[in-house]
Amino acid sequence: MEWKPHGVASVVLAAGKGSRMLGYDGNKTLLPLAPHASIYSGDRPILLEVLKNLPAGPKGIVVHHCADEVIRALSGLEASFLHQPVTNGTGGALLAAAPFLETVGEEAVIITMGDVPLIRPNTYARLVEGLGVHDLVVLAFIPADKAQYGMLEMREGEVLRIVEWKYWHAYPVEEQERLRFCNAGVYAVRRRGLVEYLGLLAGKAHVVKKRRGDSWVTIEEYFLTDLVELMRAGGLSIGVAEAPEEEVTGVDTPEALQLVQRRFAALAGSK
Repeated sequence: MEWKPHGVASVVLAAGKGSRMLGYDGNKTLLPLAPHASIYSGDRPILLEVLKNLPAGPKGIVVHHCADEVIRALSGLEASFLHQPVTNGTGGALLAAAPFLETVGEEAVIITMGDVPLIRPNTYARLVEGLGVHDLVVLAFIPADKAQYGMLEMREGEVLRIVEWKYWHAYPVEEQERLRFCNAGVYAVRRRGLVEYLGLLAGKAHVVKKRRGDSWVTIEEYFLTDLVELMRAGGLSIGVAEAPEEEVTGVDTPEALQLVQRRFAALAGSK
């Protein structure tokens, strides 16, 4: 039987500070796309543009750093705010969205980041369309430079797993060359399967060391990319949808912010 989704719910990860945004202490999803006196002040918060481009349907926004500021910035919009108790990775942010996912009635779910404002509505639509064939669809791009991106290991059009740079950079050259697609960190997934696999994701903590001020601490983090491997191991189908690299640029440094601001201005000027 053909699978036809009844509506689309979206989970937007907007909990992080953006530790590489030097000179800025707020939530990076509130940074402006239309800067004024500096790149850090202006109009059109990134998060509002992300929400505008998503399909119609319920929105769950995962918050932590400067949560009150995010909630105030979105006052008047219909959205559920999902508090991530500690910043324990993108997987931890998704786990914080579990109550939202268990209560919405929509069958298709988009998981996206709050700092990728240039992803177009038709790209999100293509992600959801892929759920007619697959249980989960990964948004990916072919980079000009693979740098240290996570790459998709694929076979016959199916995603096997997402492998991080610290592993794939040690592959033989011919294997590295077969890795074409980079992970954009955005997904569409069938809701019932997602809810089922959240329990498995919750049992897959990674112990990592992170710098906190002048000291290093050991914490547990959860990786959203593990969801792909878990679902694949469970026999589910993982597909891919491609987008241009410039469309999926995330804001994680001042340089990336300036680049996105320029591209946004160009898009606005072309309309």
